[in-house]
Amino acid sequence: MSNLQHFTLDSTKPLFPDDGILKLYSMRFCPYAHRVHLVLDAKNVPHHDIFINLKEKPEWFREVSSSGKVPALELVREPGHPVLIESLIICDYLDEKYPEVPLWPKDPLQKAKDQILVERFGQFITTFYRILLNPNPADLESDDIFAGLAIYEEELKQRGTDFFGGSAPGMLDYMIWPWCERFAALKYDRGLVLDPERFSTLLKWRDLMLQDRAVKIFYLDGETHAKYMKSRRDGNPDYNMLYKATKRPKLE
Repeated sequence: MSNLQHFTLDSTKPLFPDDGILKLYSMRFCPYAHRVHLVLDAKNVPHHDIFINLKEKPEWFREVSSSGKVPALELVREPGHPVLIESLIICDYLDEKYPEVPLWPKDPLQKAKDQILVERFGQFITTFYRILLNPNPADLESDDIFAGLAIYEEELKQRGTDFFGGSAPGMLDYMIWPWCERFAALKYDRGLVLDPERFSTLLKWRDLMLQDRAVKIFYLDGETHAKYMKSRRDGNPDYNMLYKATKRPKLE
């Protein structure tokens, strides 16, 4: 169950049947929450999506998320309905709780190596937002803004597989995908694209990821991401952009 409208300051807390289904508190454009959506969908785990306006959070959300941030996953089948926060912690929990579709490598060393790559991707995330949120893109013209992706291009090339996870996407693939999906926003927002010669392996990987079922379920195109980022850069993030786009007009 999901509703693209985001709950805001004066919203009442949504009521759900006592169905034992996980509750995911999210924001439709948040890449960290996107990670959790991908893992839940990859593992076919039913869940309720509850989208939160992060600029004007409902009062009741403070009682749900100890950090006041998304993602937050409420474990309704556990005593006391504990709530997990932080995307990587949530995704690790889900991989252990629902092992039928394993995402981390079974080999401890390979898992550790992949975890290091997830951690290092944070450096590119910082650069990515510096590009998208900088009101003066000309300031960045002398920077090699895609330098942080070079190690992933080389890593995937050395592995010689379609995905970092092998023949199918694994946890590393899903943990970096939300920002890779947003690459396309740079074309509309900043006139930037990945160099097809420098990043040929990653671009092939991107095309294969776009065919993945879990990716398709939550996918948004680059133009949509760019519109949202512009609204955020202008100081008024349009959380309900998709809700307004799909809302049917009232009949006269």
